[in-house]
Amino acid sequence: MLGFLLRLLPFWVREPLLIAIGSVLGVRIMYLAFRDHDRVAAGLGVVFLVFTAIRVYAVIRALRARRNPSPADGAAVDAAAQPQPQPQPQPQAGTGPRPGPDTPEKEHNAWSQAVAAVAVVGALAVALWVAPRFMPSDDNAPQLASCSGGAHQELPKVYKDTPKPVTGEELCKALNRSDLAKLLGTPGETATTVSSTNNTAPLTDGKVAQPEAEVTFDTYTVNVSATYNELSTDQYVKLMKFGDEKDIKTLTVLGRPAVLSSDHTMKLEINLGSGGSGGPVEQGPLARTLSVALDRNDRGGYCDITVWSTSGALPNDSVLLNIAEKVLPRIPERPVR
Repeated sequence: MLGFLLRLLPFWVREPLLIAIGSVLGVRIMYLAFRDHDRVAAGLGVVFLVFTAIRVYAVIRALRARRNPSPADGAAVDAAAQPQPQPQPQPQAGTGPRPGPDTPEKEHNAWSQAVAAVAVVGALAVALWVAPRFMPSDDNAPQLASCSGGAHQELPKVYKDTPKPVTGEELCKALNRSDLAKLLGTPGETATTVSSTNNTAPLTDGKVAQPEAEVTFDTYTVNVSATYNELSTDQYVKLMKFGDEKDIKTLTVLGRPAVLSSDHTMKLEINLGSGGSGGPVEQGPLARTLSVALDRNDRGGYCDITVWSTSGALPNDSVLLNIAEKVLPRIPERPVR
């Protein structure tokens, strides 16, 4: 259908239009081919450029033919100049002299076609200029994964009894920032998985709210949780010293008491084969955690920001501090009870 419509256009409209389309597509495809090292795309771009070159050659020949008529046209003119028997004119009522083949009307049509060709090419150029503003970009800008997975998850009863608790979805939105990969020191990475839950703390019989959110990249995984218990930071540090935590360091973050510690994650393998049995729980890679009190007066409860990687490599502590400065303002401080 498109080819039929193009054939209906006058020569001086159709050919410039094909040249403009072929050149734009050819250059664009060649650019993408060189950028992506795609030989098939490069061949397709060459086809468009060759097609455009053929159309340009046809237009040049047509222009030369208009400026320099061929000898055959001159011989026809000489033959027309020899005396020829003139037929007797037949009077016809209501008719006047018809325009000859070389009347100014033909030149007028040629100029109209040229103006139409320029207008079509101009309109095409404007469309190509404006289209990128309204079409989706093909750049490689990272897109955030969605946090809506647990949006319809029913909250446990303890969340209603806890004053102003944050939910897992709210933690996810606070953590899943567009600059999180840059904060981790891996600005070129995009989050592969994002999750959030409205859990309760283990060994509390569901009486302590502990929402959490987790964002996974190719290099690092970041987990944020908020525990609404009665432990102050000093009490929490004493418990750490009785456990396996290492490199314990107390500090202050945004005016709140905080502590840095290291501990190993747990590695659990699940076999989905015929037996469906899993392997034993093993020691996973080392993780670094920053625990910050939920309020400046340290009346109980804390927020954990944990980072680890499957390779065992850990970022600097400054990375955890930078993440905390971005995430903590999104978590309401614990009110006075």
